[in-house]
Parts: sequence; C-alpha cells; structure tokens
Amino acid sequence: MNTPRPVGALLAEAAATLAEAGIEAPAREARLLLLHAIGRPATALLDRAEPIHAPALAPLVARRAAREPMALILGRQGFWTLDLEVSPDTLIPRADSEAIVEAALAAAPAPRRVLDLGTGTGCLLLAVLSERPGAWGLGIDLSPDAAALAARNARSTGLAARATFLAADWSAPLSNAARFDLVLSNPPYIPTPDLAGLMPEVLAHEPPRALDGGPDGLAAYRHIIATLPTLLAPGGVAVLEVGIGQAAEVEALARAMGLPHLATRLDLAGIPRAVVLAARDPMA
Repeated sequence: MNTPRPVGALLAEAAATLAEAGIEAPAREARLLLLHAIGRPATALLDRAEPIHAPALAPLVARRAAREPMALILGRQGFWTLDLEVSPDTLIPRADSEAIVEAALAAAPAPRRVLDLGTGTGCLLLAVLSERPGAWGLGIDLSPDAAALAARNARSTGLAARATFLAADWSAPLSNAARFDLVLSNPPYIPTPDLAGLMPEVLAHEPPRALDGGPDGLAAYRHIIATLPTLLAPGGVAVLEVGIGQAAEVEALARAMGLPHLATRLDLAGIPRAVVLAARDPMA
C-alpha cells in the first residue's frame, strides 16, 4: 500500500504481528523497526497521528516475527558506551558480557598490552581500550569476516590506532615472546547437547563455532588456560566469560595450571559471569 498511514496505526499493526509471534515487548520493538524503516534515529520521537509512508516496515516486521535478532535487522548493537556493527559472522554483544569489562578494569588498572581471544565484534577489547587510553590491543578470531568487522568497529569508535585484529586459531600466530598485561575472552561455552534448546534467535542466526563449547562446554577453556602461562606478562591477569554453573569448573582448570583465582564477578542477573585469573608466580 502506497498511501501514507498514521504512525499509530502502523505501530499497532506491527506490534500485533510481533506479539502473535511471541516477541517480548512487541510495542517497543515495533517502534524501533518503524524508526529504522523511515531512517530516523532510535531516540527520535514519533507523533502517532502523523501520516507517513513506510513501505520498508512490513519486511522488517516479517524478519523479526521469524525470530531474526533485532540487532541483525538494525545492523547495530550498543555495548558498554559503544555503538557497534554486528553481523551473522559474530555473536551479538550482550549486556551480561559487560561484567567482563568491569572485572578487567578493576583487575588491570593500567594495562599496556591487551589480548582478546575470540574477539567477534571486538566489543570486549574496544570497551577496555575506550577506558584505558594508554593501552594497545590485539583481537584474534578464527573467522576472517569477524576480524574484519571488529576492525571496522575499531575505526568507527575512533580506536583503530590502538587496536589490531587477526584471523587465526586462538593464539597460534603469537610468538613465545608475546606477553600481555590483560587477556580477555568470551569463548564458546554451550555444551554441544544443549545447543538444540537455545532460543531461535541464537540457534538459527549466530555462528555455531562461537557457541559450541564441546561435550561439556569447557573445551575452549582447556585450550585457553593451557596457553595463559606463556601469554600473561608477570603480574598480568586474564578475565574469562563463563556460562551458568561453569565458574567453579573453570577456576579448577586454572588451579591445575598454577594460575591463581583472583575474583569472580556477577552479571546483572547475579550469575557468576567473569572469572579473573592471575599470571603464574615464577617463583612458585
């Protein structure tokens, strides 16, 4: 239909479609989709009586009703104080992961060199760099597309001069001389048998390699923790995101490698989310 329609009618129709599809907060999401369809910022005010022409709205609503994540439809996601580009090549940054940034800032008040393993959008590394102007960081991701996206986010946030991104298998390209004051990682931690029970937004639209943590969800932690003694500089710390119920197991893996457990930080829901480990004492 090419005839302009009142904003209120468009919003009501979109919200009804989203509600029928089981979307939480359908009115809020309908508003975001309408603003995106007509090219206005998400903070813009809408006059419900205003007649507008919005032919792009219906396809956007259909995508969201099919459970495509809102962030992928909009192409952007807020994280920490940053506005980041997202794509199907990476996990969508989540508010839970801000606990890793908080823990890192508390544990490493003045890092010079920061490493982010499995960087995805670059959200963890870029958030830390935004708060630590004296730091330089390296983000590594197995996916070349993810590494390229993280580099674009570094440019758009004004952090490109202090961030480098590589496509590689974990820390494989780093020499034994490469040492970091802070190592960050949000590795895949969903046990393989649990993948089928994930929400459709996650299971169908986020990369399986960034979700599948192996039979017990700990495969990536075993690899990362085994490499930390050669990655951490003296006095350095590592901050790892963990899934529900995994903090104690990850702490045990670290103890077996001689890495002291410094702290575990809760996310906004009160779930242990960030495990903070210290470099091994060379005198021990």
